[in-house]
Amino acid sequence: MLTCSLAMLLSGCADFSGISPQSKLSDGSALAAGSALSKIGNAAWPTSAWWENYRDPQLNALVQQAVADSPSLKIAQARIRQASALAGVSRAATLPKVGLEASSTRGLYSEEYIFPPPLGGSWNWDNEITVKASYDLDLWDKDRSALESALDTVHVSAAEARSAQLNLEVAVVRGYLQLATQFALRDVASATLTQQTSIANIAQRKLNAGLGTRLEVSQAEAALPDARSNIERIDENIALLRNQIAALSGKGPGSGEAIQRPVLAATLNAAIDGTGSRGNAQLPVALPDNVPAHLIGRRPDVIAQRWRVEAMSKNIDVAKAAFYPDINISAFIGLQALGFTNFLSASSGVRGAGPAISLPIFEGGRLRANLGAQTAALDGAIESYNNTLVQALQSVADQIVKLKSEQQQRVQSEQALALSKKSYELAKRGYQAGLTANINVIQTQLVLLQQQLRVAQIRASYLDSWAQLMQALGGGLGDDLPLPGATENAAVAAEK
Repeated sequence: MLTCSLAMLLSGCADFSGISPQSKLSDGSALAAGSALSKIGNAAWPTSAWWENYRDPQLNALVQQAVADSPSLKIAQARIRQASALAGVSRAATLPKVGLEASSTRGLYSEEYIFPPPLGGSWNWDNEITVKASYDLDLWDKDRSALESALDTVHVSAAEARSAQLNLEVAVVRGYLQLATQFALRDVASATLTQQTSIANIAQRKLNAGLGTRLEVSQAEAALPDARSNIERIDENIALLRNQIAALSGKGPGSGEAIQRPVLAATLNAAIDGTGSRGNAQLPVALPDNVPAHLIGRRPDVIAQRWRVEAMSKNIDVAKAAFYPDINISAFIGLQALGFTNFLSASSGVRGAGPAISLPIFEGGRLRANLGAQTAALDGAIESYNNTLVQALQSVADQIVKLKSEQQQRVQSEQALALSKKSYELAKRGYQAGLTANINVIQTQLVLLQQQLRVAQIRASYLDSWAQLMQALGGGLGDDLPLPGATENAAVAAEK
């Protein structure tokens, strides 16, 4: 009899056939890595403090301060707490519910109703106090699936918080590298202004001695305003970058003013035989093994997308369970009485228990529309995951290509710098021997300064690209995040 009744109930349920996911998850190991990633040396995955490889204590302190005080990270942490609280709401739906209800109402009772005189036609109190309990049998795992979706959303929030932290760290590091670059450029600009001033003075002395012309003086002095303007522009950039780094740390501009000249600035302008050519030796162009496959468990944004797919697949289970009947068991016990005379006596006791069944038969297409919406949401989550994975792999490849190119550019520019330095030394020795004019020494030194500027820019670009590579590899912030146990089968499971 029970079997027949259940069969009848199920036959009356709405039909969800024909609604299934269309998208499939990409397999990271199936993506072609390309020559940029395959023909490269091996290295370890980034650590959580990857920026320490720059060997600048002030940078280390600024990143740590930003992680501790940034409002953007506190927002991400608040989202984790919010998702955890909402998961608690979903967990409550899987547990029995017990509540106390009490009421006391004074009213006029009808003479033509169930109450005989003297109650009928008189005013009296209707008192009730009951303890009610209910429990959803959850035969189709609707509540359990909703809870699992909520817990998966907690994982999404945690991974997104790690991604926000990584983005913040990279923003501070890149801003600091730009600051170091501006200080290095200012050194070159100041030296250039000094040399151009010397050229103008020499032209003026030659004119005073009757050996030069006013045209030569005018040409030499014409470069001075532009050189001074260049220094002012660099000072503006330095002030703006200090403000930017302070804001990333959740601080005011006053904190930015306390940022000192970066140690890295000296590395960028170091001579060929100094720390410059060896300053980046600890930042090699190398990758860990099997990047495409392992990237799935290393980048926080990719992990967040995987958990989002898992949560969406659970929402489909919830939507499908809504097609089946809900069966709840409820019970109550308490006291009911008219008036207060016998309200608390045993004779006022009431109690009862029984099942409650809710069966969807005709919902106007609401259940199918909801399932269709959840299925489309899963397809969107899957494609977002696929897109994030492809972009993650692209970002790794892009940074490797840039680093290799900048490595070669750095070699060529440093060779050119060495030749410029040699020309300057020859001109200086010729001037000291009386074989050439001082103007030739100054001009060769200007060429040397311009080449030094080029070297500093390429070195800074290499350091920046390395920071972006660390970001592309996950920055050591995703390797300890939990991963879905069967994310690859989420789309298949949703079709069951």
